[in-house]
Amino acid sequence: MDKVTVVRFTVEGEKFEIIVKPDPALEFKLGKRKEISGVLVSDEIYSDSNKGTRASTEKLMKAFKTTDSNSIATLILQKGDLNLTTDQRRKMVSEKRKQIVDFIAKSFVDPRSHLPHPPLRIEQAMDDARISIDPFKSVDEQTKEIVEQLRPIIPLKSENMLLEIIVPAQFAAQSYSVLKSFGSLKKEDWQSNGSLKVILDIPAAARSNVIDRLGSVTKGTASVEVSK
Repeated sequence: MDKVTVVRFTVEGEKFEIIVKPDPALEFKLGKRKEISGVLVSDEIYSDSNKGTRASTEKLMKAFKTTDSNSIATLILQKGDLNLTTDQRRKMVSEKRKQIVDFIAKSFVDPRSHLPHPPLRIEQAMDDARISIDPFKSVDEQTKEIVEQLRPIIPLKSENMLLEIIVPAQFAAQSYSVLKSFGSLKKEDWQSNGSLKVILDIPAAARSNVIDRLGSVTKGTASVEVSK
């Protein structure tokens, strides 16, 4: 287990480094930790931590307009490149990959069948295309490019559909937020008997998830039809 790691940051060609504890530093980068205390191994700002070369006061003033090491270290940690440990990178890439696969499975369909690809097929295609995952970039930032890389291997189409849904009165209130979480409500009509009738616009690949979730909430009493 790596005890320390480095964060590197470049300002106008000048390199600055700080030495940090890997897990607290990653928590800070991911917004799970607010205070820098407990993250730094030392409060020194280096130009080359391997050689133990400290950044000069002049360079710190020029780059950061201050010599306060705490303020500078905080900025370097926020904006710099954290050198992940092998274990950290593996875990983060694995989690991000799963999120991307789930997103593609829910947002894209096979245009020939209009059905979503199974996650296993998407994962295999990602292996075949040798897709590399950036652990720090969001799913949205990476998915567009990844989908383009996958298209020569598996056909993918972003396709929406409209569902006409009727929910009995006793489940209407709790179903409303569930429906909104899946897509956008093109039309909603609260009936005189308390039931809810909506037209829901969703990615075609999410249809089975909507039906399953709604069936669970309404104990199978909701009516779901594809709107013509």
